[in-house]
Amino acid sequence: MKPPKFKMTELGPLPEDWEVKRLGEVAPFQRGFDLPTSQIHHGNVPVVYSNGIGNFHNRAMCMGPGLVTGRSGTIGEFTYIEEGPYWPHNTTLWVTHFSSCDPLFAFYKFKTIEFANFSTGTGVPTLNRNNIHQHLIALPPLLEQHRIAAALSDVDELISALGKLIEKKRNIKTGTMQQLLTGKRRLPGFGGKWVEKRLGEIGKFSKGAGISKEQSNSGPLPAVRYGELYTTHHDYIKHFESHISEDVAKCATQLHEGDIVFACSGETKEEIGKCAAYLGKEVAYAGGDLIIFTPTAEYDSLFLGLELNTPFCAQQKAAAGQGDAVVHIRQESIAAITVFVPPILPEQRAIAAVLSDMDAEIAALEAEQAKYARIKSGMMQQLLTGKTRLEHDRRS
Repeated sequence: MKPPKFKMTELGPLPEDWEVKRLGEVAPFQRGFDLPTSQIHHGNVPVVYSNGIGNFHNRAMCMGPGLVTGRSGTIGEFTYIEEGPYWPHNTTLWVTHFSSCDPLFAFYKFKTIEFANFSTGTGVPTLNRNNIHQHLIALPPLLEQHRIAAALSDVDELISALGKLIEKKRNIKTGTMQQLLTGKRRLPGFGGKWVEKRLGEIGKFSKGAGISKEQSNSGPLPAVRYGELYTTHHDYIKHFESHISEDVAKCATQLHEGDIVFACSGETKEEIGKCAAYLGKEVAYAGGDLIIFTPTAEYDSLFLGLELNTPFCAQQKAAAGQGDAVVHIRQESIAAITVFVPPILPEQRAIAAVLSDMDAEIAALEAEQAKYARIKSGMMQQLLTGKTRLEHDRRS
């Protein structure tokens, strides 16, 4: 890469060989075509709606490569049709042709434009194509457009491949949990019959207290609020979103290593009682609408935290949930939940370690995917503005 020489334009400084054009000159939009669901005949032609491909028809109205965005509903999200026939629905706008503009480059370029700012109407905003046609965009020479689009596409393919691998690993973990947490599959070296226990037999309960939303960022002490069990803490607590002051902590309940925290309020019976094991050693606190379970030393907290979120236990919690708009579960109901556990602590810990290692592998892949997403974002900021140029391939 090399720094470019700049010239002043209506859009500010741009490389000398870049042009400024109106969007309508290079990629004009047109409204899509009516196609009621009742008139769709199954085929292999994708029907593109405002939120992407949603059906397949036996006829086409356009040929790719193409770009489609929502005219109403989802505005500014683009679907790129690489090759072949397609049908842009009447809820969309589609690019009729590309003039001195690489279609894939346009796809990435348009991602940097706030198309929602061109919408009109109050009830259901509609994208006005006449307005967006007047929008000025910076265009590099066509060959450079090809190179930029190819570079960004390569990163997208890597991000997509990581996403598929993550999904595969998640599915493997789900299958492994179904086998290991039920005793259908035993790890090498372990035997003996699993035992059935009610939670109330193998530990004690306490309740969380305090910590309002306004207090959740009042100081340095880590804390858990019940809503975070649905959004952040899955099976076990890895990090904290909330941090409270010492004054707020006086009214909250302290957590200890090995505690399992249940949400006793929620929106649905299917999710009520979702829980996570606290495995940390630092002092932390639990807010209101939380039930805390402290198992005895014969039971592994991580194993129990994993098992208590399985469908078998979730069904028991759902059956005990009370209420409609807001669902609650009582401490007595959680104490009555039945679990099946290995007869010895080492097997519980071995199972938990296998599943924890799978989680760590998935987390590492997610971090790598996020890293490449950040790299792509930085590349777009540099390459699509001309701040950084890609070197010419001397062989081209």
